[in-house]
Amino acid sequence: MSQLKNKVAIVTGGSRGIGRSTAEVFAREGATAIICGRKQNTLEEVAAENKGLAGRIVPRACHVGKLEELERLVDSVTSEFGKIDIVVNNAATNIAQGPAIEMDDSQFDKMVEVNLKSAYRLTRLVAPGMVKRGSGSIINIASIAGLRPQFHGLLYSMTKAALIMMTQSYAVELGQSGVRVNAIAPGLIQTVLSEYYWKDQSRWEQMLSRQPIKHLGQPIEVAEVALLLASDASSYLTGQTIVVDGGRVLSSM
Repeated sequence: MSQLKNKVAIVTGGSRGIGRSTAEVFAREGATAIICGRKQNTLEEVAAENKGLAGRIVPRACHVGKLEELERLVDSVTSEFGKIDIVVNNAATNIAQGPAIEMDDSQFDKMVEVNLKSAYRLTRLVAPGMVKRGSGSIINIASIAGLRPQFHGLLYSMTKAALIMMTQSYAVELGQSGVRVNAIAPGLIQTVLSEYYWKDQSRWEQMLSRQPIKHLGQPIEVAEVALLLASDASSYLTGQTIVVDGGRVLSSM
């Protein structure tokens, strides 16, 4: 397996869930996948558990909400590996679950910082190098909550909707330089971030009743789509938001 042979990728939020699975798939396909998160020891555990792949996973501690740490990450990766071919903006938080009128400024600022500004900043840092080389793939992990309003999820839906528009705007401007920018909008995936929805059996069964594919989404099912977007197999695809949700958004029809 070598769809990403000799490619260098950065995956934010790579210690667990969709980020971890994406890094593992990329390394399986020959890439050097740099995973970042706030805890170096957790990242190192992921790397240690994934030895023997065609590529490799490299742990790098980085708080994506801090510009100086993102700058340090990009500088160190570029210095060590010579380039950055792929970026997956996956890191996200959802600290603001509740009625819209009860949200406050601190929650708003935190959600924007992690879910939106981190992707904007990292893209801004890596895009010039990609443009110079004439190639690159940027993948933003959005959500179906960015396509349909999530009840009691104003700030999450808002940031994911903005991330989708950011994807399209970057795609329009960077495409002529050979850089593709796409998004993935997962539905309910079995991760720590979404356990509020799937750990409660009655809540999960209610959601499942409106979903054509009758199983709980797994991180690998998103990671394989990320592989498509990262590889040359999607060379004619940019500015798109690929929905990976078991058909759940169809329930509005």
